[in-house]
Amino acid sequence: MTTLSDYAPIVGKENIDQLIRLAKRLKGKRVVHVNSTQTGGGVAEILKSLVPLMNEVGIKTRWEIINGDKGFFEVTKAFHNALQGNKINLSEEMFRTYLETNKKNAQDLNLEGDVVIIHDPQPASLIDYRKGKAKWIWRCHIDVSKPERKVWKFLREYIVKFDASIFSLSKFAQNLPHPQYLIFPSIDPLSEKNMRLSQIEVNNVLKRYGIKRNKPTLVQISRFDRFKDPFGVIDAYHLVKRETDCQLILAGGGASDDPEGEMVLKEVEEKVRDDPDIRILVLPPTAHKEINAIQRCADVVLQKSLKEGFGLAVTEAMWKEKPVIGGAVGGIVEQIYNYQTGFLVHSAEGAAYRIRYLLYHKNIAKKLAKNAKEYVRRRFLITRHLRDYLSLLIALDYPDENYIFV
Repeated sequence: MTTLSDYAPIVGKENIDQLIRLAKRLKGKRVVHVNSTQTGGGVAEILKSLVPLMNEVGIKTRWEIINGDKGFFEVTKAFHNALQGNKINLSEEMFRTYLETNKKNAQDLNLEGDVVIIHDPQPASLIDYRKGKAKWIWRCHIDVSKPERKVWKFLREYIVKFDASIFSLSKFAQNLPHPQYLIFPSIDPLSEKNMRLSQIEVNNVLKRYGIKRNKPTLVQISRFDRFKDPFGVIDAYHLVKRETDCQLILAGGGASDDPEGEMVLKEVEEKVRDDPDIRILVLPPTAHKEINAIQRCADVVLQKSLKEGFGLAVTEAMWKEKPVIGGAVGGIVEQIYNYQTGFLVHSAEGAAYRIRYLLYHKNIAKKLAKNAKEYVRRRFLITRHLRDYLSLLIALDYPDENYIFV
């Protein structure tokens, strides 16, 4: 099992010592994290690393997961799309399904603690069943800067009851009657998805999936979700292909709280069925080593999102010293700076132009990738994330003291 000291060679012993000093003020505090899935998606991956580290430093931390049927997760997926700006028609029955499922979860889950952190909209109405003097925090991982009005009005009735909110970016924050905090998401550099792999390990994964490195390789790793714009990635690849022979790998899977993914996957497969140089890899949520290896085989990594909460797939690729092209949305713009750590784009044509540039200017691609890894090391690793949570917990106990969360 990974321990805090294992991160010292990466982030420095002084950072580890700081975490231990902060945690001394919180020893014995009880924290509960609640989200909607144990596997699949950035939230689950963060909690998988963060919860053990919080326990290691003396904070008694549990991770609870809400249960729901397909109908419930269809509703919460609709919520997700609406909160990111899509016009969604939700019936009163859908709202009832959401509330009734959370009511049942409130009876089944152990929500006892000093601090309860509710992740995203799916479990938000659990706040109606709070007990005792626990502080409740709503942690929003998605872009709610321009939400569909009806859905936001409904959810806001519950969110205002929390003691505080956490957003990934300041532009995502809403007008709420309680303190709001900014905490960037993170990746774990020692997790199976991000740890170093030998060339033999990478080659074994590529061989298993029949991937050959006989031409430039473009990769996008993401769920099959319209907001991730796999169709725009395919269009960019076709534009590049006119001048440069290359191959495209679209790899990813779904999450148990995203029932729309199968439909998008079928549309993607239909669009690419006649091109042998496009590989669609449907991977299980536990395929962390496989994703690691596929990212490491890429000449260029794309994350051409149309909407994005933060975009940890970008962070992962940057950590692996890969040149990255991302949609200029959400948290991607906090990670990628043109000609510094990668390239931002607004269209398939723009993505194709940048792909060609990186393939033809390998020295610049290498320099961008090196800058990108150092930027991630300083800002987006799990140890920084732990520090922010420790600082937040102290701030809740000592509101008159000043702590920095970025």
